[in-house]
Amino acid sequence: MKQKTIYRVTFLNQERIYEVYARQVSQCDLFGFVAVEELVFGETSSVVVDPGQERLRNEFNDVKCTFIPMHSIVRIDEVEKEGIAKITNINKDNNVSHFPSSIYNKPPENLN
Repeated sequence: MKQKTIYRVTFLNQERIYEVYARQVSQCDLFGFVAVEELVFGETSSVVVDPGQERLRNEFNDVKCTFIPMHSIVRIDEVEKEGIAKITNINKDNNVSHFPSSIYNKPPENLN
């Protein structure tokens, strides 16, 4: 029996790095978005509860497909098995936020 492919998708969202696992990742019909479908969360045990993974599970509860802006994607990896989904803060000790930028800006015309 062939094992289904699993992808680890790492992306930026509101000054946080999200790492989720999904069975399908594809280019989307919406311009500039990546479709991430069939999110996979590890087995939960009644003894040990990971609050980060539980928060992600609640955030993506009942989500059939999520559309992530292409410029927010950091990395997409094909992996053998799912790991622990997590959220990491970018600026732990820094209170400075980066100004939002876009990869769709028109380049300057006068480069000479």
